[in-house]
Amino acid sequence: MKRCIILALLALNLACSNGGNAERGLGAFKAETMANEDSDLLFEEIQETSNDVNLAPEQREAKIIKTANLAFESAEPEKTHQNILKLVSQYKGFIASDNAGKDYNRLYRNIVVRVPTDNFEALVAGISEGVPYYDQKTISRQDVTEEFVDLEARLKAKRELEKRYLELLTQAKNVKEMLEIERELSTIREEIEAKEGRLNYLQDRVSMSTVNIEFYKFTAQTGVTLSYGQKMKNALQGGWDGISVFFLGLLYIWPLFIVIIFIIFFLRWLLRRRKKK
Repeated sequence: MKRCIILALLALNLACSNGGNAERGLGAFKAETMANEDSDLLFEEIQETSNDVNLAPEQREAKIIKTANLAFESAEPEKTHQNILKLVSQYKGFIASDNAGKDYNRLYRNIVVRVPTDNFEALVAGISEGVPYYDQKTISRQDVTEEFVDLEARLKAKRELEKRYLELLTQAKNVKEMLEIERELSTIREEIEAKEGRLNYLQDRVSMSTVNIEFYKFTAQTGVTLSYGQKMKNALQGGWDGISVFFLGLLYIWPLFIVIIFIIFFLRWLLRRRKKK
């Protein structure tokens, strides 16, 4: 490997100094380098490291994303809520979101919990205590080991490629070469950041499992009986509101009144004219 690197650097130096033509830029660097068999092998090793991920299963650390969805009825929602908070604290998790609301005939609560993967099963078992049946209970395990290993290999290759371009940058002879190399470096760094972001996301999902919980309680709907005095008050208020709406309506149609008055005067004028005849 050391021999390959030395030969590659020698090829790069020859490419920079051959003929004293500094205007060939980065294309000359690559052409001379790839012409050398050992350098070509090194370049392929950098770019193709991502394909060399065929590790034996026993050599890989399994990367599993665990997710649970639980939905059930609770006779005492507040007690259930407090029990869940206690379990989350006990198993070193945290509440990602906690929303409560009311439908037509039920009170409900939706909670999203993140918990260390090692405590995932224990938390689900703790929540299940006292639940006679679930409306929904799904537990999924997504194996992202292959993607994880692939990302690590590709990230390693990109960092090695970045290192090589930095070496080329120190050998650049003019501004054109520097700009070309820096443009390539910028692209490589963007790819590195994207892969690091995806890798960090997967690591977070693997290390902290997600539990989505929904529990609810049905409520009886009863009518409200109003007193006679309250009914009279509502009637007076409704009458006043009706009159207000009526006058407001008249204001909206005031142009119609003008048209009607004009028609009446016109008809009266016609009648008087006929009588005179």
